[in-house]
Amino acid sequence: MNYTLNQLQIFLKIVETQSVTKASEELHLTQPAVSVQLKKLQDQFDIPLTEIVGRRIYITDFGKEIAEAAEQILNQVYAINYKTLAYKGQLTGRLKISVVSTGKYVMPYFLSEFMNTHPGITLQMDVTNKNKVLESLENNEVDFALVSILPSQLNIEKLDLLQNKLYLVGNLQKEFKKSLYSKELFKELPLIFREKGSGTRQTMERFIERNHIDIVKKMELTSNEAVKQAVLAGLGYSIMPLIGIKNELHNKQLQIIPVKGLPIKTTWSLIWLKGKQPTPVAGSLLQYIKRQKATIAEEYFNWYEAY
Repeated sequence: MNYTLNQLQIFLKIVETQSVTKASEELHLTQPAVSVQLKKLQDQFDIPLTEIVGRRIYITDFGKEIAEAAEQILNQVYAINYKTLAYKGQLTGRLKISVVSTGKYVMPYFLSEFMNTHPGITLQMDVTNKNKVLESLENNEVDFALVSILPSQLNIEKLDLLQNKLYLVGNLQKEFKKSLYSKELFKELPLIFREKGSGTRQTMERFIERNHIDIVKKMELTSNEAVKQAVLAGLGYSIMPLIGIKNELHNKQLQIIPVKGLPIKTTWSLIWLKGKQPTPVAGSLLQYIKRQKATIAEEYFNWYEAY
């Protein structure tokens, strides 16, 4: 046997995502590179690790057992690295955070200096929709989650980081007045929604229901970036978090359309299960953010106040 740690890491990601394409995206590798490493690993076994049925990849029972063994091997490697750094007096360990899609524009700024100060920490940050974020939190799979809507069904503690503002947004093909429009304007606009399970969609639907707004046309897309590109292309309009459209506003590619009742305001909050004993790494991050959140907000998000 002559497999490498890199091959084991790639195989584990394929098992996790059930897809070579998704694994390559999450690992920031090309799809051919991932396929080559999977083949090199597979060639060392007489029993197949995966099967291709149609266009889908399936993990065999043997492959699942190898994945479990691979995870144990990699955990031991991490443990060796952590112990080496700990012996030198450095803070070490893994930090796991689950972040709602638009939270990717927020969380990195609250992590950057902390991660640079503690190079012995390995960060695993999953960016997905609200339902999956809460599922990983409920299953105790992560240290923290970043959300803009607090869950009602979980017993949590929280640390508020930043205000979240959502505006009606369109491209510049049509000119709108700067004065406030009534909510009747929505009857004229095709609206683009995020997928079910998204916090942005939930916020948008609550606003529409509360104000008894009739929707003319509805499109549904599965990421904030996809919605933004659709709006840029002129496919419709959407109620979007300000945090994700900074560059497009600055470059005059998108415009905020003033409507009564907007913006919708929520709060970006770092949350964790109540009673969960934090690891040394998680505890240190929490203390760091408590001390530095005002400074970080001022340094990176002061542009927010112009809207």
